[in-house]
Amino acid sequence: MIFRVAERLRPSDDASHLLARPVDPRRDHIAGPVDAPLTMVEYGDYQCDFCLRASGAIDEVRHALGDELRYVWRHAPLEHHHPNAVAAAEASEAAARQGAFFAYGKTLMTDQDRQLPSDIIRRAEELGLDVDQFSDDLASAEVSARVRDDMLDAEAMDITAVPTFYVNGRRLVGPHDAQTLIRQLRATDPRVS
Repeated sequence: MIFRVAERLRPSDDASHLLARPVDPRRDHIAGPVDAPLTMVEYGDYQCDFCLRASGAIDEVRHALGDELRYVWRHAPLEHHHPNAVAAAEASEAAARQGAFFAYGKTLMTDQDRQLPSDIIRRAEELGLDVDQFSDDLASAEVSARVRDDMLDAEAMDITAVPTFYVNGRRLVGPHDAQTLIRQLRATDPRVS
C-alpha cells in the first residue's frame, strides 16, 4: 500500500515516466502500422514469467485496437535473475536481420526453459532461417550493441522489473491486463484533446 501511495506522489514529469528514446521505425521492432496513432512500448525479458503472462494481454490489445496500435518490443533482460536472457535477446536480434524478430521472440517466450546455445540455433533452423547467417549475426558486435542500447535506455528510465509498458510515451504504473492497457491507450490518445 505504501508503494502505491508513494508512486502517486511522485511528480508526473519524472524522467522515468517518459519514454527516453522515441519510437524509430528504422531501429525499433514494430508490430502494426508504423504510423498508428496509438503506441505501446514494452520493455521485456524472454525468460520472464510475467512477460509471458503479459503476452496474452498484448495479443488481446492488438486484436482489439487493430491498425490503431503500433506495438514495440525493447530489450530489458534481467541478467541477475535470468542467466540466458541477454543471449536470448541477442538471438532475437540476429533473427530480426532475416525478418523474423517477432516469430523468433514468440518461440523464446513460449519455451523459456530451453534457451541454451543449442536451443537458440535449433529455433533458427525450425523457423527456416539461414543458420550460417544467423550464427554470424549472433556473434556480431552490432547485435550485441543493439541489445545493450535498449538495456542502457531501460537503466536510464529506472526500469528494474519487467514487463514495463510505456503507453503513448508515458510509463504505465499499475496492472497491465488487456482492459487496463486498452483504457490507458484510449485515455492518452493524441488525437483527442
